[in-house]
Amino acid sequence: MRKFWMAGGIAVGLCLGFVALLVVGTYSAAAGMANNLGGAGRPVALAPGAVPAQYQSLVQKWGNLCPALNPALLAAQLYQESRWKPHAVSHADARGIAQFIPGTWAMYGVDGDGDGDRDIWDPNDAIPSAATYDCALSKDVKNVSGDLADNMLAAYNAGPYRVITANGVPPISETQNYVKTIRSLEKSFAAPVGRVAPSQQAAGAIYFAQKQLGKPYLWGGEGGVEDGGRFDCSGLTQAAYDTVGIKLPRVANDQYNAGPHPKRDELLPGDLVFFSDDLNNSRAIRHVGLYVGGGYMINAPYTGAVIRFDKIDTPDYFGATRVTKDGAEALPGNRQAGDAP
Repeated sequence: MRKFWMAGGIAVGLCLGFVALLVVGTYSAAAGMANNLGGAGRPVALAPGAVPAQYQSLVQKWGNLCPALNPALLAAQLYQESRWKPHAVSHADARGIAQFIPGTWAMYGVDGDGDGDRDIWDPNDAIPSAATYDCALSKDVKNVSGDLADNMLAAYNAGPYRVITANGVPPISETQNYVKTIRSLEKSFAAPVGRVAPSQQAAGAIYFAQKQLGKPYLWGGEGGVEDGGRFDCSGLTQAAYDTVGIKLPRVANDQYNAGPHPKRDELLPGDLVFFSDDLNNSRAIRHVGLYVGGGYMINAPYTGAVIRFDKIDTPDYFGATRVTKDGAEALPGNRQAGDAP
């Protein structure tokens, strides 16, 4: 539940000043604002809260197992495979947080916690095993041309023989999509090095959100005729970005992974801003708004309220995401068949 933080006069003033904020904040952004990850084999810090707290140390440790891997890339794979669900089972009988097929587990499963067993359902074994499997594949393709991490991921999807034969990522659409998906998701789990590039779709998303100001909140609302044009928080942000050709997931905690995460003092209009009672776990996010500048967002707060401007600097502020088309397309729901190891 969001609190009412501002008087109507301030809201009107912000609305009138929107164009200036957007032009200054978005289109005059410095050209050097690049989102550079450490890359394969280079130090990569995880974005705060992006990995659930109980798995952060495991991902950080095992994500540095070999030069082709980094913690953000390993996190991206685990999120894509299971969304951090340790008891997930796929239609192909892929099991656990890392979605291992039992036959692959028999070859690559390790006793990560040293308790004397290799348990496919235990993240303390499954996460180290996922890293071990990735690194084994990277050794298979170490002499192939191109990016080592890309080739490792391609081998994970298509097998090392096809990568070696193609001397790189093979011309298989499923494999190429898999590599693109994981490398895009990687950016949403890494703490960016330098500033995050500004969004080119921000203006259209905010323009849509502005037109919804004053509409009553509706839990589950997506703005359709059946909803009377009303929205809940993530329904509003989803609809706003849909107008500029970006398909966001329906719920706020999945929207968090739709791009890299700018720091509080680097926010630009169009960023999604998130709120949670657990500041160490992105899966616990319960509210999202659309940042407009000056410390304010447009959001659909709760039942009984209307879509309005609110401050973002509250104790439950979790963080922000700069939405990208590639980041949104990479989220689960767009995964390709045959991704499980």
